[in-house]
Amino acid sequence: MELTQLETFLAVAEERSFSRAAVRLHRTQPAVSMVIRKLEEQLDEVLFDRSARDGQLTAAGELLREYAQRLLAMRREATSAMDELRSLERGRLLLAANEYTCLYLLPVMDEFRRQHPKIDMLVHRSLASRIPEELNLRVAELGVMSFRPDPEQYRSIAVYGDTLAFVVNPRHALAREARVSIADLGNELFVAHNVPSPQRRKVIETFERHRTPLNMRVELPSIEAIKRFVAMGNGVALVPRLTVERELETGELVAIPVDEIEFRRVLRLVHRRNAKLSYAATAFLQVVRAVAVEKGAPFLYQVERGNQELIGRAIERGDGGVGAVQL
Repeated sequence: MELTQLETFLAVAEERSFSRAAVRLHRTQPAVSMVIRKLEEQLDEVLFDRSARDGQLTAAGELLREYAQRLLAMRREATSAMDELRSLERGRLLLAANEYTCLYLLPVMDEFRRQHPKIDMLVHRSLASRIPEELNLRVAELGVMSFRPDPEQYRSIAVYGDTLAFVVNPRHALAREARVSIADLGNELFVAHNVPSPQRRKVIETFERHRTPLNMRVELPSIEAIKRFVAMGNGVALVPRLTVERELETGELVAIPVDEIEFRRVLRLVHRRNAKLSYAATAFLQVVRAVAVEKGAPFLYQVERGNQELIGRAIERGDGGVGAVQL
């Protein structure tokens, strides 16, 4: 049974005439009769009472009319929904990020919501190491990561250049220093994140290389908790600068450059290489690019290929890193 057959059936039922239905459908009467006859053969039921002059429906015809009207109404709704999807009048965008990388998304999401307020957005919280798997499982369409996944399977776009910030509360003895050396930190109490990460390993190795003790006497489960604890006057911390921008602006925390610790980190938006992005995801990437152009560094928009030098140069230049490379 095809929808075109049901359209013909309903035309005959509504016009109560094969000839009038043919005129309405811009077809010949024999063609309309053939469609109805084939439909009756498929259903093994007579749909019209041929003895009646007004094209009266049989009981089977009345039952089919109800379902035919519903199915054609659903087709109209589906077509309308598709039009709305293309025009971004409806839709849903699924993103994956962790506590840290989600902060990058906030200004981009803010602009996206201004432009496309009818698109629903869901940010799924996930460990960065699990985001590639979640992209494959369609849990999310786009993920924000601080490392580059397998380029054979995923496309990645560098979107933000971040650094590691050494922060103290304003009453700390080091708060008035313009710069410090790693050797000055051997007696400090560090408040650390208790989730293992490559960044944490790099910090530990740097302290070991400079033969300086790293006293991680307090470990907390979130960056937010670390910030608050240090702001209360408890120890010091090394955290991504993106996570303390507000506290640095308000003066709750003070960031001090450390000569030997200049770790840079690039955040990336990632999606499956062979995936066809939704209209919402495509529009989101357009907003990401526009934000990079408007705000400049540390915001970026650089589609990554095999060579990472372009990304590094864009960060060092201090520009938005918006290249001509297209998805």
